[in-house]
Amino acid sequence: MSIEEFAFYTGRSLASFKRDFAEVCDLSPQKWLIKKRLEKAHAMIQEGRKKINDIYLEVGFKNRSHFSIAYKKQYGRSPALSVN
Repeated sequence: MSIEEFAFYTGRSLASFKRDFAEVCDLSPQKWLIKKRLEKAHAMIQEGRKKINDIYLEVGFKNRSHFSIAYKKQYGRSPALSVN
């Protein structure tokens, strides 16, 4: 889901949703969502059942390069080096 969809489903404007989210969490909604996507991708990579090319799309990244950069920033290594 996108941040806009979260706002819609909670009955708030995008600005209200972001403001309310900031009161509850230390991260912006966008950074929180990326973190959760990366955590899911990491778990899937560790399972070893799917290819990275399938995983990044499944968790919501539209671009493999962006996924790889974000993954390396969070886990200190590229997704390919995280495969067991």
